[in-house]
Amino acid sequence: MTDLVYTTHHKLLADDVTMYRNLRPSVLMRNLQEISIAHTEALGAGRAKTLDKGALWVVCRVRLEIEKLPCYDDEVTLSSWPGDTMRVLFPRYYQMLDKDGNTLLKASAVWLLMDAKKRKTVFPENYGVVVPGIKTGNEIPLSFGVSLGKQQNVKRFKVAYSQVDINGHMNNAKYLDCMEDVLGKDYLCAHTLKTFEIEFKSEIKFGASVRLEYTLDGDNLTMIGFVRKRPCFELKAEFANK
Repeated sequence: MTDLVYTTHHKLLADDVTMYRNLRPSVLMRNLQEISIAHTEALGAGRAKTLDKGALWVVCRVRLEIEKLPCYDDEVTLSSWPGDTMRVLFPRYYQMLDKDGNTLLKASAVWLLMDAKKRKTVFPENYGVVVPGIKTGNEIPLSFGVSLGKQQNVKRFKVAYSQVDINGHMNNAKYLDCMEDVLGKDYLCAHTLKTFEIEFKSEIKFGASVRLEYTLDGDNLTMIGFVRKRPCFELKAEFANK
């Protein structure tokens, strides 16, 4: 079981936190992505079997439950482990602890393999990819998708070079920066993120014009990102007063 739980230790740096010294959500999302890729590499399902053969690991859904966001200079331990593969879907779970072993947050995600050129889901057995799953008792439920209705507000932006990752599309973590930009300084000064769920429906490429439609209702935010009429991601988040 030890080999199936991958653990990293990290001290939060200035670039990891917001102006209020809390872990930035987009950095957390990036950390989840990085530990996932590192673990699949350690399990023998990394670059040699995927990227070098034209397949990409892509996260399609993420769910997050936060007890407390760590702060600047805090020492944290992030662990991740795979659940049982569901045909072409790879569940993965996460837990972050403080230096005293207290749970700061838990997360779950669903990953898949995508053909880098065709941008379509591929079968893992065609690439010799096998990821064994375990249960630790620290799992939270997987997201089964986010489907939202009409939103109240609109904001537009164009995808910049700095927002695009190795897969040639806007990095998923950047969507959380969009969330924070919509909420603004005053709201985030008084509120902290408690739960978050996002579904990535379609990639957003460099230079695309993105239309954000969103609604903030007290402690709850919903948001859809569109390119033309195509929904590319949908998210919902719950906040609490600090």
